[in-house]
Amino acid sequence: MEHIKQSFSIKDLEHLSGVKAHTIRIWEKRYDILNPDRTETNIRTYDGKNLQKLLNISFLNEHGYKISRISKMSDQEIISLVKRITASSSEENRSKNAFKVSMLNFDEKLFHETYNKLSATREFRDIFHDVFLPLLEEIGLLWQTDTIKPIHEHYIVELIKQKIYLNIAELKTSQELNSEKLYVLFLPDNEIHDIGILYLNYEILSRGKNAIYLGPSLPLNNMDYLLKIHNNLAFVSYLTVSPVNTNVTDFIAEFQETLNQEKSFPLHLLGARTRDLENVELDKNVRIYADIEDFINTLD
Repeated sequence: MEHIKQSFSIKDLEHLSGVKAHTIRIWEKRYDILNPDRTETNIRTYDGKNLQKLLNISFLNEHGYKISRISKMSDQEIISLVKRITASSSEENRSKNAFKVSMLNFDEKLFHETYNKLSATREFRDIFHDVFLPLLEEIGLLWQTDTIKPIHEHYIVELIKQKIYLNIAELKTSQELNSEKLYVLFLPDNEIHDIGILYLNYEILSRGKNAIYLGPSLPLNNMDYLLKIHNNLAFVSYLTVSPVNTNVTDFIAEFQETLNQEKSFPLHLLGARTRDLENVELDKNVRIYADIEDFINTLD
């Protein structure tokens, strides 16, 4: 398939495996563990088999096997040993690596197979916190170092969002929700990073509370209709890169002016942009949360 990345630089290998480029060169020179191609300007390039082998070697090395011993093993012996060890090693790490491979190869089948194995023994909440969140953090670093492209990040994020939507749908059909208060989840105009607030939707519903998610990039003046049909509302938003061309205090001021003229509704805010409010005195109805867990703790 043309869209599968077939060639990796030594820096790519460093970022994907966690093994320093200097160490990879030493292993390669001293133990002949990898077989890179070279460009006309003598720059090493590595194919997918080299990457997979290095990941396996790194795994064994982390589990106490010396590189001198590993180098004497055949490729099949290395793979067999990795399989034996992984049978009792961290399921989170195994799954996270499988998800990374599915991302690099645009392999949706592998993603779903890996997820199904996890969900057979774990709650979705545990999968999200123990596997998906660390995975997304690693992917962010890989994107920043140009090891992967935005297309890879978009691909895996959309697959994760599919699982969040699936679990939200199951909650809505399997339990009674308390309709006294309605949590309104939305992202402000020009904000499109919605995976965090989607997960918040799941957590709110899982605790039997009522919530609706209105999606990304929603202008505040679109909320008027909600005020007419619901009296007990709590608004939740996630500020990652937006508001654009303004500051967060202006966004809060617009919220107060647009929605809080007759009644004061709570506004719960999360995300990196809330750091702009560290030294700002906020109105009583506005609350900032350090992270998802911080917000979730207020629901119980």
